[in-house]
Amino acid sequence: MSGSNEVILRCEGLTKIYSEITALDNLNLEIPRGHIFGYIGHNGAGKTTTIRILAGMLRSSSGKATIAGIDVGSGRDKIKSVVGYMPDSFGVYDQMRVWEYLDFFGAAFKMPRKQRADRIELVMDITQSTYMRDRFVDTLSHGMKQRIGIARTLIHDPEVLLLDEPANGLDPKARVEMRQLLRKLADNGKTLLVSSHILPELAVICDEVGIIHQGVLKASGPIQSVLGRISKDRLVELKTLGSLDKAREFVGADKRCNQVDTSLVVEGILRFRFGGDDAALADLLDSLRGAGIRPVTFRDIPPSLEDAYLAISGISMGPSSTDELAVDDQVAAEQGGSDAPPEGKP
Repeated sequence: MSGSNEVILRCEGLTKIYSEITALDNLNLEIPRGHIFGYIGHNGAGKTTTIRILAGMLRSSSGKATIAGIDVGSGRDKIKSVVGYMPDSFGVYDQMRVWEYLDFFGAAFKMPRKQRADRIELVMDITQSTYMRDRFVDTLSHGMKQRIGIARTLIHDPEVLLLDEPANGLDPKARVEMRQLLRKLADNGKTLLVSSHILPELAVICDEVGIIHQGVLKASGPIQSVLGRISKDRLVELKTLGSLDKAREFVGADKRCNQVDTSLVVEGILRFRFGGDDAALADLLDSLRGAGIRPVTFRDIPPSLEDAYLAISGISMGPSSTDELAVDDQVAAEQGGSDAPPEGKP
C-alpha cells in the first residue's frame, strides 16, 4: 500500500438527479493521498457521473466534493490544475504526432514552451511511450492510445488522476502493463480513482474499492474488509476418484455444509459452503476418507472481488434493467449539452 492517511479526495452527500432519475444518491467517500481506489459498478451505476462531477465537467444536484482542499462545485476552474481526467474513450486528432498531441494539451494548460517540452519527455518516459513520439496518434493501437491517454492526463502534473475504464478493450499483455503503470504512479505519490468492470485487475492493484449500484455506494474500504461483508462460510471445492454421488450425499448430510453446488459435477467437481474453522475442515476431510471417499482435490477457495460485487450489489446476471438503461440515456443527453465539453478535447 502507498501513501498516507491524509485525505485528498472527499465527497459529502454528493447527489446527481436527471429529471426523475437519481444517477448518484448521497455519495460519501474519502480517498487518502497516494492510494488507488477501485470504483466498481455496472453500466449506469453512477461511476462516470461521479468522475465527471469530480473533474469539474458536470454539476452535482446537491452535496459537496473537495479535491486537495478545492471545492469542486465553486472552484471548477481551479480543480483542473490538480486533477487529470481520462474518459473511457477520448478524442484524437487526425495527422497529429504523439509529441504534438501532448504539446497541444500542455499549451491548453498554458504551460510555457520549454516546460511543455520537458514534461512531454517525462510523461512519455513514465508511460514507456517514448518510442511512439513521432507516430501519428490516430494510427496507434488501442493499447498504445491508452498509454498516450495516461501521458496526456499527466502532462500538467496533477495530484489526482480520475481514470474511467483505463483497461477496457486491452489485450492480456497490455492489461498487465497498464496495471504496472498505475501502481507505479501511486508509488510516486499520485492518487488514483479507477473505475472498471474488470474486477481481477482492480483486486491486484487497488488499496481500497467501492461498490456502487443504482447510484448508491453499497460498500467501501480495503479489499479484505469488503470481502468480509459477504458470506462468512468458506467456499470448498472437492474432486474425488470415481463418482461424486457418495460425496454429495455425505456433504449434504453434514449440518456444517450448505449451498451444495452441483453445476460442475460433469467435470467431477463439487462445491459447497462450510461453516467451520481450519480444524473443522480438516476433520471433514478425515471423515470423507473414513467413509471410503477418495479426494483428489480438497481446497478452500477464497472469496473474489466479483463474489463481493454480486453479493453486495444484489445484481443479477441478466440484462440491464429499464431504469439502468434510462439512466444511461439521461446521462448521455445532459452530458451532450452545454454543461460538459466533448470528451478528450478542451
